[in-house]
Parts: sequence; C-alpha cells; structure tokens
Amino acid sequence: MSAVRALRTAAAVEAASLAVLLGNLFTVHARAVSSLVGPLHGTAYVAVIAATLLLPAASRGTKWISVVPGVGGLLALRRLRRTEAPVPE
Repeated sequence: MSAVRALRTAAAVEAASLAVLLGNLFTVHARAVSSLVGPLHGTAYVAVIAATLLLPAASRGTKWISVVPGVGGLLALRRLRRTEAPVPE
C-alpha cells in the first residue's frame, strides 16, 4: 500500500471516528462506543502522521499540518493536491 493510499484511508477513518465520538458525546454518551472508537481514532491519528512523514513529496508545512487532531489528514491531502508536485496513485 502506498503512503498516499494509506494517508487517504487513515484520514477518512480519523475524521469518521471523530464524528462518531462527538455524536456519542452529544447524545447518549455510551461508554461502549467511546471504548471502541476512541482507540481507533487514536490509531488513525498516528497513522495519518506516519503516512504523511513517509511521503517524499510532502513539504515541512504539510507534515506539520498533519498533526492537527481530527482533520489533519484531510488538510494534508488537500495541501498535497493543491501545492505539491503531483502525487502518484
């Protein structure tokens, strides 16, 4: 799996898991949901940072932006598409 594909997957999981965690927090606040989705979100967060660091096309700014919790992966992907050299699929 390429680093770009891993970044896309991890960014999607990170954003979706954050949405689930926030939805759970503002509605029923079930401990089971938090216990299951919390570690998944944390793992996806770390995977986003690692995948961004492995991209040779990523600038320092892109690597730093990937550290933003929750949406850093999506922001890094957006920045890669707009400002960096074309990223291989």
